[in-house]
Amino acid sequence: MSPQAHPHAEFPLGPFRPYEQNPILKPQGDGWESASVYNPAAVVKDGKVVLLYRAHADDIVSHVGLATSEDGINFERHPEPVLSPTEPYEEFGAEDPRVSEIDGTYYMTYTGWDRTTAQLCLATSTDLFTWTKHGPLFPEFNTFLPQGNGQDGPWSKAGAILPVPIEGRYLMYFGEGSIYHAWSDDLISWKPCSNDEPLMVPTGPGTFGEFLVEVGPPPIITDNGLILMLHNAAVKNADGSVRYTCGQLLFDPADPATILAEMKRPWLEPSTYEDTHGLVSNVTFVEGLVNFQDTWFAYYGQSDSTLGVATYRIGDRYSALGS
Repeated sequence: MSPQAHPHAEFPLGPFRPYEQNPILKPQGDGWESASVYNPAAVVKDGKVVLLYRAHADDIVSHVGLATSEDGINFERHPEPVLSPTEPYEEFGAEDPRVSEIDGTYYMTYTGWDRTTAQLCLATSTDLFTWTKHGPLFPEFNTFLPQGNGQDGPWSKAGAILPVPIEGRYLMYFGEGSIYHAWSDDLISWKPCSNDEPLMVPTGPGTFGEFLVEVGPPPIITDNGLILMLHNAAVKNADGSVRYTCGQLLFDPADPATILAEMKRPWLEPSTYEDTHGLVSNVTFVEGLVNFQDTWFAYYGQSDSTLGVATYRIGDRYSALGS
């Protein structure tokens, strides 16, 4: 059986326009979300957009918070985190959630940080508030291996699960530095490809992904049956600073480890004050994508400090080439 296509998804998806009144969520209070609020997952549940976002105080120990919205822009926050560090592998942060809903269960991938290694972890829920942790997924993997990042031990981040099966199996794209893929029969145990077989590596001098590429939100199936994935990319400047932007990739379900097409320019990049000033400046980092009320909403972190959204109303068109 072929994967279920989305009637309003095409490649490239867009054009997206940043909301003029971003950020839509900022730090608040003097507790767990007092310093930074960013990098959100997004799902639609019961007619509302639900964000599961990364937040922390000045200690930079991240938790996952939850907020809901009836219009995709104005959110009400749950007062307490819905996922917090409890295990040694995540002692100093549960970071960067991505969420896919499959048959009434929500599968959250997130990064467990112990101040030595980052490990991609999995948790499940049926209500988005109570989560069961399943631990690190790829404890021996290093997604920076092809180009090196000074890490001798394991390192894995950024897992995005395609919410429809391919020939009875489930597909995940994952990786920071380079991008890989993995398969699962049960959505809990995942078998990755070989560590020396990335499907995408940094894209070379002069490109917007020359330093690293990283998985974005869960991929979707386009209206003609291909797999579309939004991804993040970065360049590193001579002074050591970085600039993160967002691209798009296209895959064939029959060969999901081979890129068919990619955008050669970013569809989202730092442009506002919040995008260019923060804990890590010059960052737009997308992790949430939903179709809601005839509009695509892409939710992203702004400089690791605040949370923004860009929207694409179905029917809008990219301007003519050269304009």
